Amino acid sequence: MPSPENGGATLTGLEADTLSLRTTVVHGYERAYRMAGRGPAVLFIHGIGDDSSTWLDVLASLTGEFTVIAPDLLGHGGSAKPRADYSVAAYACGMRDLLATLDIEKVSVVGHSLGGGVAMQFAYQFPQLCERLVLVGSGGISTEVHPLLRLAAAPGAGLLLPLIGSAPARLALRGFSDLLRATGGIGLGPDMDYVIAKYARLVESSSRQAFLRTLRSVVDWRGQVVNMLDRCYLTEGIPTMLVWGTRDHVVPSAHAVLAHQAMPSSRLEVFAGAGHFPHRSDPKRFLEILREFLGQTHPARHDVRRWRGLLRAGSRPAVTPDRESLDRATVSSGT
Repeated sequence: MPSPENGGATLTGLEADTLSLRTTVVHGYERAYRMAGRGPAVLFIHGIGDDSSTWLDVLASLTGEFTVIAPDLLGHGGSAKPRADYSVAAYACGMRDLLATLDIEKVSVVGHSLGGGVAMQFAYQFPQLCERLVLVGSGGISTEVHPLLRLAAAPGAGLLLPLIGSAPARLALRGFSDLLRATGGIGLGPDMDYVIAKYARLVESSSRQAFLRTLRSVVDWRGQVVNMLDRCYLTEGIPTMLVWGTRDHVVPSAHAVLAHQAMPSSRLEVFAGAGHFPHRSDPKRFLEILREFLGQTHPARHDVRRWRGLLRAGSRPAVTPDRESLDRATVSSGT
């Protein structure tokens, strides 16, 4: 039976028990996480307003081959929600410290949305810990982002956010769900129901304040303010895969092409018809490409001298979105 905790994923009793939330204390704050399996370690980082349950189906399928770790970021899910630093850099440090408490030395990192930005920052700040990088509908590539997130980042938005998660608002949105889906679901399309369910948590003051602090650290009324594009050349030598849905209106699919052009030897996988959550839209295909990527690439080995050489050489010229390149990528991905 689908678990309400994982948003509809169907797990066996043993899987649900193995992947249940655990907690540990880091820097005085409780951190919730899921951890199971054996073998090379893979760290999964969720997006803003979400939690580790978004990965449950993926985690359950990988525990026989990998050690999977999926935390609830600070301010999210079962983790503490203090008045604290919710910047991307702070989240990257939090991932390092959590891994240290779990005795995990190196990881391949899979990040979705905000979690993709955290994954990129983790690879930038701690290249010696990062073996591979998988970015799923990732933030931190360019300025564009869904208008509702820009609106939520505006001053005074905190007064309106509780209404989004209120029972009457949820009922109204579900009542108009067919119409909204037919018109693109205010740009959320197939992801609308999932997003509404997750953002219902914003009724709680602590969750709402943590959400706003996190959002405003990466988005303002003009769009995304954190841009890793100028440092993407540093992923040279780190096996990198980009996964995007063609109907992603939260972080537009053109960002996938920008990142692919800026990251040397990166691999681009485009999910036709998928929105902002391709790992949920088509979990079977997502697992296939993730297994292949993890199994057929060699883990990065950090070379300090090479890293210094890359920094001295400087960044590559800026690139611009290329719709023809995205169309070619879609065809080559077999979608």
